[in-house]
Amino acid sequence: MHRVIDTNVLIVANNRESEHASPECVISCVRWLQSFEKSGILVIDRKWLIINEYKKKVNQSGQPGVGDAFLKWILINHNNPQRCHQVSITKISENEFEEFPQSESLKDFDKSDRKFVAVALTHDAKPAIANAVDSDWHIYKKALSDHGVEIEFLCQ
Repeated sequence: MHRVIDTNVLIVANNRESEHASPECVISCVRWLQSFEKSGILVIDRKWLIINEYKKKVNQSGQPGVGDAFLKWILINHNNPQRCHQVSITKISENEFEEFPQSESLKDFDKSDRKFVAVALTHDAKPAIANAVDSDWHIYKKALSDHGVEIEFLCQ
């Protein structure tokens, strides 16, 4: 299972900084990340835009939360093709990417999340993007789907 993972999944799994996450959502993200570590393949960008965002929001030492532990797992496995695939995306300007659909329906989509879409569209498997609580993914679900981007909602 290939996936791109929005930063909010790691934050929620740490059970901090997310007032929108219910206890059930936290548990769902924790279980999902722990399962993903065992059998998933993370899709990230070669320029480390996604990893650097993770590093700003969770602790790369791997402690104390599950999101922190997942970042440590990424840092250990980012060059292991059995666990992580890296793709090249083309940055046009800050948070703008050549691979992001140039569509009227997505013109107001969160600029900081565009890298996740660009990565998903660039990889051969067209992996889904895992999301916990970011409402933009819900708002733009149909428009993203129209461009071949699937969202996996870990919390309802």
